[in-house]
Amino acid sequence: MTTIDEIRDNFEVLDEWDDRYRYVIELGRTLEPMPEAEHSAANKVQGCVSQVWLSKRIDRGNDAPILKYLGDSDAHIVRGLVAILLSLYSGRTPQEILATDALAVFDEFGFREHLTPQRSNGLRSMVDRIRTDAREALAEAS
Repeated sequence: MTTIDEIRDNFEVLDEWDDRYRYVIELGRTLEPMPEAEHSAANKVQGCVSQVWLSKRIDRGNDAPILKYLGDSDAHIVRGLVAILLSLYSGRTPQEILATDALAVFDEFGFREHLTPQRSNGLRSMVDRIRTDAREALAEAS
């Protein structure tokens, strides 16, 4: 998976939004395939115009649980947004997830001005879902 720092570096060299959109779509193509069984109602993210699924696995290792995600969408650009979100959140502890402001990162990349209001709402729904998972994992761990 591409790291958020690599994504940030690539966004810095892409001046045109057409190029940035193509890059985001390409990121979506790099997502680990989600098994068909994971495309379930329980994994579907509510509040997205496109269909979006996020499945989580919690690895309860040494000190803190680690949340790992698979994601998918029926829309190419949204799959790319999912890929960026997973680069921020997947493989992190609940504390790291809650300390990371994904919406600020998306604003830094300039998405606020370049996403439709519906896509922005969907992005917020995805972030809320992951942050809720992190809070629940923290509660279970204590």
